[in-house]
Formats: sequence, C-alpha cells, structure tokens
Amino acid sequence: MKAAGPIPSDFSADGGQLLLGGRPADQLASKGGSTPLFAYDRTVIADRVQQFRAAFPGIALHYALKANPFGPLLAHMAGLVDGFDLASAGELATLQAVVGDAPPTSFAGPGKTDDDLVAALATGVTINLESESEWTRLHRLATRHARRPKVAVRVNPPFGLKGSGMKMGGLASPFGIDHDRVPALVRQIIGSGADWRGLHVYAGSQSLSAHAIAESQRATVTLAAEIAEAAGASPPEVNLGGGFGIPYFPGDQPLDVEAIGTALTATLDQRAPIFRETKFIIELGRWLVGEAGVYLTRVVDRKVSRGRTYLVTDGGLQHMLAASGNFGQLLRRNYPVVVANRFGAEPEEEVTIVGCLCTPLDLLANEVMLPRAEVGDLIAIFCAGAYGLSASPQAFLSMPAACEILV
Repeated sequence: MKAAGPIPSDFSADGGQLLLGGRPADQLASKGGSTPLFAYDRTVIADRVQQFRAAFPGIALHYALKANPFGPLLAHMAGLVDGFDLASAGELATLQAVVGDAPPTSFAGPGKTDDDLVAALATGVTINLESESEWTRLHRLATRHARRPKVAVRVNPPFGLKGSGMKMGGLASPFGIDHDRVPALVRQIIGSGADWRGLHVYAGSQSLSAHAIAESQRATVTLAAEIAEAAGASPPEVNLGGGFGIPYFPGDQPLDVEAIGTALTATLDQRAPIFRETKFIIELGRWLVGEAGVYLTRVVDRKVSRGRTYLVTDGGLQHMLAASGNFGQLLRRNYPVVVANRFGAEPEEEVTIVGCLCTPLDLLANEVMLPRAEVGDLIAIFCAGAYGLSASPQAFLSMPAACEILV
C-alpha cells in the first residue's frame, strides 16, 4: 500500500458526495459535459486571496497566468488581484480576450521573439528583460514603432530558494541577468528614455518552508537595494517572485504564510531609503489556484491482474500529467485522491487507478486504499487547479478533450 497526499481542508461532503462550490461532484460532471472534467472552486480562490491580504498588508498581489489560464477563472481573478504576470505572447492574447484592459501586467520569459516584443509594446505591458541582447532588440523595436517601452530587469540572484521544487537562482541560468551586470543595464535603460519599472527576482518555486521563503525575500530585498544603489536609481517596483508551495504528497504540511508575512513586514520596516517610494509585489500562481481545482474522471472498467485491482478511468495523463508523476517528480508519489461519490467512507481495498491511454505511464494513483469503486463511480484527484490541463499533452493519442468549469 502507498499513501496518497492530504486532501485540502476546503472540501466537504453531503450524503457521501464530494461537494464542489456547494454542489455534488456527480451533478457537476453531468452539467459540465460529463467526464473527464476539471472543476475550480471560486470560493477557495477567494479565500486564498483573503489570506494573502491579511498576511501581507501593503504588498501588491499578481497572478501568474501560467498556473492556469482558463478564461472564466481569469475573469474571476481580475476582480481579486492587483495585476498579472505572463510568460508568453499567447498568454497576453488570452488575458486581453478575457479581461480587456487588464490591471498592471508584466511579461517575463527567455527567448521572446521580435513579434512578442512588438505585441508587448503595443499593449503597454512591462517587459521583464532576460538578457542584455533582449534589451538591444527591444530598444531598436521601440524606436522603429515610436513606442516608449515599460521595462523591468529580471535578476538572476546569487542565491536560490532553499527546499524549492525548482530552483531558479544561485546558478547559471537562462532566466534573468546575473546580478552583478544589472546596474550597468539599468543605467542604459534609464539613459535611453525608456520607462524603467524596476526589478524582478524569482529564486524558486513550490517551497513549503516558511523560513526558506522568508530568508529568500530578505535576501532579495537586500540584493535589490544593492543593485539600485549601484545604478543610482530608485526602482518604482520590486517583484519579489513567489515560490509558495501547496501540499501534494504524504507528509506535506500547508505553508505558514502568516509567518512569511510577519518576516517580510519586519524586513521592509528596515528597508533602505532608496526604497522609500518603491512598490513591492509578490506573484503567485499555484498557491492561489492549485488546491481550488479537482480533476473528475469516471471508472469505465474494473479488472484484476495477477492479484492486483485496477480501476480504469476515462481520463488520464493527457489531462492531468502531474498526477502521473511525469511532470517534475523524480520519485513518483500519489496526489490526494478519493472516490467522489463515496467521499468520507472507510477504505476497503487497495487499488491502482489508471487512465485510458495505451502506455504504462498513464498512472493516476498507485496502490492506494479507497472505498470499493465500481464502473460508473467518480474518481476525484485534488490539487488539480495549477499546472493541470494546460501543462498536459492534450493531443496525445487523439483522446477527447477534458471540460473545465468554474463553480
């Protein structure tokens, strides 16, 4: 037997039925166009935003679109956050189509093409530079199109986020400009007449250590002050990145954001005079929406092979790659999973849940204890709100698409 991750505390049951947005999962599956289905609970998202506001007074909150670009979710988020952070021109187009004149928006990511930069110039978003050569191209394009670019510099810091699932600092990187080269570039940007918007530092992601995140933020504020002093200019904004993780696996504990907020308040109370007018930003994706999402997939077959019971579903890794272990896991572990129409019932048997793809990689839950499930029952995989459908190979084997709904 192998344990599954912790079920988010936001969810409850009524008569054995998992409730999503106050409605039974089986009812949602029928309304949403049957299964497979991603359901995102707007109340959970709003609760996370409220928790952030209480812990981080005076700090701007940006939503990182890459976590989940579903249109209705973006429209809901637009009324909750202070801005958006993008990683592609496609995300910019998606945001524009849904929100129109969006709140403050920044565009990061290496390898921006000239077309990407022109699109960003046309819409007036802040462009986070990832290299000196990107600045050269942007300056040339801005001159050609008679645009004054909004520009921030993404910094590759000399430190990473300890305990993070993915470190993005403290090493050679395609992301950002090495910190010691940033002051000279800032002086070039300001000297060109561009609208310098500040600094962006992202040291890592998916950390469950409040201490590590607080230390990373403290180091970021110190580094940003050193860069600003060396450049001789006060940054209008400093984006501290994010890195807030959620508990996916057995033994994981929720992140203590209140402790992070207390530490950041203390850090900013002692900030350098050069930051007197600076706005500080935290960008979050996974932490805001990850636990709000549930992937629902129906059992289409139940079989026993050499003494092992398999539940075969109509979904799979083509929609929920992360749960299969093929999205960043070195050693595969089980996401939180339940039988949605027997939520809260006592476990009765050990089962392995697989999808309908013709590959042994299509493994949604391995040797977990669940109530007995039959053909037609509904399986719910939690923590599906971030890096779910959009991070999965949806065209693999030309299987049917999954539906998405915001409830």
